[in-house]
Parts: sequence; structure tokens; C-alpha cells
Amino acid sequence: MHTSHPLFEFVKSMQATIRDNIIDSYATLDLQKMSEIAAQNAEDTIYEIDRISDEALVKFCKDYATDDASFILIAEGISDGELVFPKHTPIEQAKYRMIIDPIDGTRGIMYQKRSAWILTGVAPNLGTETKIIDIDFAMQTEIPIQKQYLCDVLWAERGKGIICERYDHLQKTTSPIALQPSQKTTIAHGFATISRFFPGMREILAKIDDALAMELFGQPQYGQAQYFEDQYICTGGQLYEIIAGHDRFCADLRPLTEKMLNQKGLELGLCCHPYDICTALIAQEAGVILEGENQSPLDIPLDLNTPVTWFAYANKAIYDQISKPLQKLISLNLN
Repeated sequence: MHTSHPLFEFVKSMQATIRDNIIDSYATLDLQKMSEIAAQNAEDTIYEIDRISDEALVKFCKDYATDDASFILIAEGISDGELVFPKHTPIEQAKYRMIIDPIDGTRGIMYQKRSAWILTGVAPNLGTETKIIDIDFAMQTEIPIQKQYLCDVLWAERGKGIICERYDHLQKTTSPIALQPSQKTTIAHGFATISRFFPGMREILAKIDDALAMELFGQPQYGQAQYFEDQYICTGGQLYEIIAGHDRFCADLRPLTEKMLNQKGLELGLCCHPYDICTALIAQEAGVILEGENQSPLDIPLDLNTPVTWFAYANKAIYDQISKPLQKLISLNLN
């Protein structure tokens, strides 16, 4: 597949630069330093490793943005959440809106547990009404842990499928790979996850997960597991796992717990935001069925603070198996 998007080379080089800067930082930063808190804002905690990626992102945009492909950058860690590149471009004349998460999966990578991802979605500049569903080009690049030397890069243009590469950062070589979502027709004996990463809402979400298992398979049998879960604290990583055929279903219901939490005098903690799921297009172009709240399209703004509920199914058979019983359980437990 030929990639013709005007920002393709820019985004690919930008993500590679951030990835390589973080890999290089492993030589000078230990776990304690990477996990130190650098800042706190309303949407998330910014750790020291985030600061490295934010600085690399802004510098790259300043150095390489062009008038031919001007854009509004939407990302955490920058002034007011938005910057226009090149700097002299009037905001209404910028050609694109580019939403980025420079490190999705900070908590895993800063403790060297699991890969993080650099996420980028690009949409035509439709003003403040631009939505996730307007993104027509997306790319995500894996940031490996120190002992891992292979990392993947995935991208897609709307209507053109996906391209996947595997990069060897020791040899500095790249080779094509083929990734495909699972074609299994059931989640039985596969990975299927309802995200519950953090304290405060786990009990509610686990109750729905257990009820779903009971609805689909009945009581667990001694010594057997009906299906498995993978609490990968990284939305881009979760979508990758479905694209790659490792997982068959994943849902993030955290925003839906807010009403119940408030009734208990509690606040909604950290949840998914638009920059976390800005590469949804890649999953969709790979054949993953991806929906938002109430089985709707991901019709959400390109901002930093909108809470996002999402559901991802590897194929139509998995969707048919899970969607109706899950929506019923959500209605019974969260409304």
C-alpha cells in the first residue's frame, strides 16, 4: 500500500525520534529517576520520562514543520494544550489538526515492565468541531523496554488498510510484518479484558466482567479458566494486542462508573482521553470493530479532557457473542 498523506514522513520521523530519545535515556536514567513526578495536571500525572518525550516532540515540530503541511498540535505537556506549526501560521489557516500522545503506557515503561507507544492521529482542520472520526491518517510506534531490541510501527490511511513494520534498534534495520486480528468466533480460551487499572472503580468493573463470564459460559469448572484478561495500562497497546491477534475483545468502561462513584461520594479517577485512542483508525482499518458509548461511533472531540468509553471486538462473531449481553449488564449495573 502506498502512503500518500502529506504528513506521513513527518510523523514517522517524529515518532522515531521520540522512541530513540527514550531508548537513549535508559543509559542515563534509572527507574527511580524515570518514575519521579515532573508535573500534575487535571488529566494525568506527568512523570520524568514524559518530560523527555514532550521536549523531543516540541523540538521536532519546531525544526521540521512546513508551510505546505501546517498543523495544530494537540498534546499534553505543551502550553494550553495546543500549538500551531510553523509558528507564524494563523490557527484558522492550519491545514491539519494533529493529536498526539508522546508516551501512552508511561507507567509500564518507566518501571521497565512493558512497551509503551507513541500515538498520532491527523485530521483535516475543521476547527474546534474536529472529531476522532475525522482522523484520516494515524500511526503508532512502539517504545521497547531496555532488554527488548525489536519494536513495531503501524499506520493507516482511511480506506487503505494498514502497514506494519518491525524495527531492530540494535541493527537499525526495518522489515515488513503482517498483523491480523483473531478469526476465532468466541472469547473462550482467549484474552478478553474489561479495563480496571486503578483503585476506586475496580469492584464495579470486575462485577460486570464476572457477570459476563457467567452469562456466556456459566459457572467456572474446577481447574479450568473460561477466558483470560490482560490489564495492559496503555490504550494504544490494548488496540495493538487486538490488531496483532493476541486479544479478542477489550472494553474501557471507566467513564461509565462516574455516576455510581459520585453517589458514594467518590470522584472518577484517571480514564481514557481522546489522545489515548487517537490511533483507532489503525484498528478499524485492520478489521477491528470499534465502538463508543451506547454502541455509537467514536464521535468525540480532539481535546485533552473528554472521558472516552470504548469497545473493541476482533471480528463480527466476537461482537455478536459479547455485545448484547455486555450492554445489558452495563445497563443493569451502571445506570
